[in-house]
Amino acid sequence: MRFRASIENLQKKCIIKFSEDVMCIICNSEANEGGIQVWSQIKVDSLFTSYRIQSNASNIITMALSSEALLATLKSASTLLQLAKKNDQAVLSFEISGMTRQGRKVRVAHDVRIEVMKPADVANLKEPMCPEPDVHIILPPLQKIRPIVERLRPMSDFLAVRANSNGRLQLSIRTDTVNVDTEWKNCKNPNKDPEPDLPDPDELFSVLVSTKSFFKFLNSHVVSTTTIACICQNHCMILYVYVGDLADAGGVLTFYIPGQLIDE
Repeated sequence: MRFRASIENLQKKCIIKFSEDVMCIICNSEANEGGIQVWSQIKVDSLFTSYRIQSNASNIITMALSSEALLATLKSASTLLQLAKKNDQAVLSFEISGMTRQGRKVRVAHDVRIEVMKPADVANLKEPMCPEPDVHIILPPLQKIRPIVERLRPMSDFLAVRANSNGRLQLSIRTDTVNVDTEWKNCKNPNKDPEPDLPDPDELFSVLVSTKSFFKFLNSHVVSTTTIACICQNHCMILYVYVGDLADAGGVLTFYIPGQLIDE
């Protein structure tokens, strides 16, 4: 599961929601640095060769569990996943298949303690409310952006992201000792329905975000083929990371990074 790098180190607990068609992984705690949230939907046939779910809640099961324990288990190449109950404790039971260096087959069982969420608690799970974005732009390959932000990260806690509807993207930091601008031109803007009062396509819209949060988002480069960034001026940044080809994506990871206000 390559997408595990996208949620690694975001928060200590995550929420997983299984349904008949998709698996959702949610990291929605505002306590993590920068307030970044992840709401992902992955098609089950993109993850599992065999899949069956049954519950009294319309065949939906939602649970909270340790991110670290889950991610450590998912590093295995071949895993059988089952929801079980052992000693009155709900667990995700993983049967992990592998090979020794001598070529012998081995199987290891590992249980991860979980908390099955009540339907009332599941109903309270809400994605962040955001205004209509001012601009949509397709980002350059994330693996090319990542080393740039890695160099900027020690210089400033905050990163300005700017974009316009003419394919221009900027990443900037401003401190008392250094100003750095990185710019891309000729990026693609997704097609949108024509609006009567479109702004000047050269007008840049910006948002100031936590550099650490943006760098954490860039860990999703391992699954991304296409990433669309949406900027809500001075409010937030929404990033859609598509798993697989955009036309037939196996899922999408949605990152919400809140804007930062700095006292001048």
